Amino acid sequence: MDLEVTPALTIPASELGWRFSRSSGPGGQHVNTSDSRAELSWDVAGSVALSDRQRTMLLTRLGPHLVSGVITVTASERRSQLRNREIALAKLADQVAEALAPEPAARRATRPTRGSVRRRLAAKEQRSATKRQRKRPAAE
Repeated sequence: MDLEVTPALTIPASELGWRFSRSSGPGGQHVNTSDSRAELSWDVAGSVALSDRQRTMLLTRLGPHLVSGVITVTASERRSQLRNREIALAKLADQVAEALAPEPAARRATRPTRGSVRRRLAAKEQRSATKRQRKRPAAE
């Protein structure tokens, strides 16, 4: 089953590597007998599904998550191996799609309006007056 990350990028199932192991945490006797934890690996550096531009973008943006150019995602939230496989596929697709998303436009700094400056200063003055009135009167 191929993984569709975006309409422009589909990772072939032959490039995805699966490993299963026993999940930790609560679950009673079921946890000790079934390999429900799913671990999904994908070789970003050696993938044929990526263009050179996509590959370099993924390698730079996913750098901390890669080990020798391979990204690994684990899922052990559910008791069923099938559900954990679906969750792992969704996690990988989300990470790759987020890394391939274009950078957001840089924020252009703007000046506050004259009215907002006036309101801010009036609120500060009011607060200052409130605190000034809490003082003890001067001894005369």
